[in-house]
Amino acid sequence: MFISFSEAETFLRNCKDAVIITHQTPDGDCIGAGFGLKDILAELGVRSRVVCSDPFPARYDFMTKDGAGEDFEPQTVIAVDIADENLMGKYKEIYGGRVQLCIDHHISNKNYAERTLLRGEATAACEVIYDLAKYMGVKITRHCAMCLYTGIATDSGCFKYDCTTPRAHEIAAEMMRSYDINFARINRYMFDVKSLGRMKLESYVTELMEEHLDGKLAIVAVTQDMMKELGISMEELEGFAPLTIQLEHAEVGILLRVREDGAYKCSFRSANDVNVSAICQTLGGGGHAKAAGCTMTGSLPEVKAALIESVRKALSE
Repeated sequence: MFISFSEAETFLRNCKDAVIITHQTPDGDCIGAGFGLKDILAELGVRSRVVCSDPFPARYDFMTKDGAGEDFEPQTVIAVDIADENLMGKYKEIYGGRVQLCIDHHISNKNYAERTLLRGEATAACEVIYDLAKYMGVKITRHCAMCLYTGIATDSGCFKYDCTTPRAHEIAAEMMRSYDINFARINRYMFDVKSLGRMKLESYVTELMEEHLDGKLAIVAVTQDMMKELGISMEELEGFAPLTIQLEHAEVGILLRVREDGAYKCSFRSANDVNVSAICQTLGGGGHAKAAGCTMTGSLPEVKAALIESVRKALSE
């Protein structure tokens, strides 16, 4: 069921030994929300740890370096920034059907938890975490401020995506003003610093970009062989999807990343008015109107054909 801030506060103040689950292929928002909530629970005297099906990328060490938390048998299960239990990865097998609280901002949230604090208008899950902390009157530490700023900055594309709200700017300003965070360094590592392999891959992508549907759809696929050749990891492809809508006439862009198990992680972006969350929901995924994703299996030609058809239908509606 969907709950209010008041109900979320009551739950958190009475919970014990919490495990905080972040989604697979972690990004700045889910990591920031997970570790930010961990700091808030610590202020309440609640022991917690943050878990993820995949390793946390090295660029987020400033949030994760002090550890995800001690090991214990959890009494409370919380999910952050997870719209669907399938995004828990291996932790779905352990905690599926047991999530007691989900804190999220995805309009596609499937309401799988016992309680869901959902703010679909929020730029990031970290925005919801911040407002919850303020509502509860809980102290926000400098580390927590860095986490929340990072989540908002990354999910807003450094405050340039359509999802960016005035509230996101207000919270970011508060983090900068009151907590002495090194926001310039955070943004440099989130948006500017790249490995040589990543920079070479961007050149490859330009050459491999395919146009379909009279140029309204751009698709590019990054294979395991390409990643191995260039010496880059899956995590370095985070933030790559927006390149697909830089083409002049593209309305929808799709980045395909081939995982080690052969499945395709499909990241959608919308340049203007196409709701890619609605498209992804028809393919078993979800997300935001301008940024969404799904996972597909099959051969690359089969996957591409299915994606092209799904976008064609959306463009014709």
